[in-house]
Amino acid sequence: MSSTARAVRTALAAGTVVALAAGLAACGGQSLEEKGGRAKGGGKGEIVIGSAGFTESKVLAEMYSRVLADAGYQPRVQTLTNRELYEPALEKGQIDVVPEYASTLAEFLNAKKNGPKAKPVASSDIDKTVAALEKLAEPRGLKVLPAGAATDQNAFAVTKEFAAQHSLKTLSDLGRSHEKIKLAAGEECETRVFCKPGLESTYGIGVAAIDPKGVGTPQAKQAVKDGTDQLVLTTTTDATLDNFGLVLLQDDKKLQNADNVLPVLNAKKAADKEIETALDKITKVLTTEDLINLNRKVDAERLKPADVAQAYLESKGLVKK
Repeated sequence: MSSTARAVRTALAAGTVVALAAGLAACGGQSLEEKGGRAKGGGKGEIVIGSAGFTESKVLAEMYSRVLADAGYQPRVQTLTNRELYEPALEKGQIDVVPEYASTLAEFLNAKKNGPKAKPVASSDIDKTVAALEKLAEPRGLKVLPAGAATDQNAFAVTKEFAAQHSLKTLSDLGRSHEKIKLAAGEECETRVFCKPGLESTYGIGVAAIDPKGVGTPQAKQAVKDGTDQLVLTTTTDATLDNFGLVLLQDDKKLQNADNVLPVLNAKKAADKEIETALDKITKVLTTEDLINLNRKVDAERLKPADVAQAYLESKGLVKK
């Protein structure tokens, strides 16, 4: 990626944060009570739900929005491209809650506190991982709610033809092939331990370049299908791999930790029992298979995340029809 492209992307990201800060300046740092308590008509005040730029996060954010609206709040979804943008906004109180993944957030905060080469704190043990996450989150003014059964891990895919040509079933196979690959992923893949650094150190995969097309986006998968890139960062709940002729390579050395879905709140602004109770309704019923189906409805059937979220919640009896 050229320095010019990086500068443009950074400028756009900075503009997003500035715009977000300006939009929320009137209530920045205030709790729901300080914002004026119950609004006219019995409302409980505005709450901003953050979303990353990929399908699953958008659907989860819309689900959070709807259960909170049903509980009497005035929710608004704010999409920020990635964790590097929305996590600082959550700390500052520019957003109130985000759907998160236990292991990934734990390692993100670990690197933020202790540097990119810090000893990992996440593992396949969800209880220990959440405990480590809580320890890192609390000093930053964040409250971690309980994790559910639904989990989503980062994963890497190649075309079926590329896999057959090089006899690939695992990421170790790709490393042993000594193929130099171009990786379609998010820009942050350059430094995240589970991405480029982990592929190189754990599997010996030669990542020649990162094509910043996002995590599991149609553009990223199309680039691999077309042969522009050879590997794409996606997730284990990606429901459209077959549409692009792609197949996941097994993470046989367990570079990725189990990432259970859980809500994370700004402790000062959104530490409200009613908020926690509303969000916990989703956490308790959501499964990994649900995530795959929800993603499929948006990515393959082209339904809107908001409509998919509403239909799911209604089917589970979590919101009024």
